[in-house]
Amino acid sequence: MAPSSAIVGKIKVQLKLSISRLRMVQQKDTAIAKQQRRAMAVLLELMRAANQQGKEESARIRVENIIRSDITTELLEVLELYCELLLARTGLLEAKECDPGLEEAIKSIIYAAPRTDVKELQQARALLVEKYGKDFALEAVENSDGKVAERVIKKLRVDPPDPELVTLYLKEIARTYGVNWPRKEDSPDRQKDEGDDTPSDGQASKNLEEPLTTAELSKATPPRDLGPRSPVSVAPPSPSTDNLSPRIRLPGPPELKPGAKMSGNTTRSGESGAKKDIVGGKIPDVDELAKRFAALKK
Repeated sequence: MAPSSAIVGKIKVQLKLSISRLRMVQQKDTAIAKQQRRAMAVLLELMRAANQQGKEESARIRVENIIRSDITTELLEVLELYCELLLARTGLLEAKECDPGLEEAIKSIIYAAPRTDVKELQQARALLVEKYGKDFALEAVENSDGKVAERVIKKLRVDPPDPELVTLYLKEIARTYGVNWPRKEDSPDRQKDEGDDTPSDGQASKNLEEPLTTAELSKATPPRDLGPRSPVSVAPPSPSTDNLSPRIRLPGPPELKPGAKMSGNTTRSGESGAKKDIVGGKIPDVDELAKRFAALKK
């Protein structure tokens, strides 16, 4: 048997390759699923236009393939998360016994890898079996201790989907692509009422609402979003472990405090103003000016 450090190094390399391959397969399956949904929408539109209810069973069978593809994509996403977990905790793989924090991820990969088409994941599984032994692998395959994740077991089942789920898929596809399915037909009473209101000449009458008066318009409240909007928008921060209740704090105008020079100048200007008031006094009258000129002539 190879040394533990050498096997851990190989496992680390295969986990990186598995993560890259799993992402590529998910992107490919997602693109194929979009094409299948588009084709299903076209089929529903043809069924509605031709009023062919017999092809609904064919549509349901095709939707089952879309559901199975979505389940497989979800399974690959779960396995990718487990690979990332093992890659982040490669230090725990150095131990001889399996760490309890990694047991679910390792046994889920050993259980599900043979049921996928990802060769890199199967090679990582073989290295994990070599690392922990055949007895450990047998427990994972049989799930005798119940350590395999329940969501992995559920997504690997081959049971047909529920009819309600199939109907929900059809409705969602029709809603996404704007197809009127199932066709919403009006009730007989409503059709009768509409027929009575229709004029005899075959032209549909339009009920126009009365215009609002000036007084009603003056009382109306304008919408809040009326007027130019600010080009700057601030997204609220998301809560984190450091700050559970984040708030937006916008910078306000700076508070200016007078310095020593400004306060000194202000004091001096106040003193000089007081001296001017004392020296100058009030503005003299004409008579006082005449008396001063007369005294200067003498």
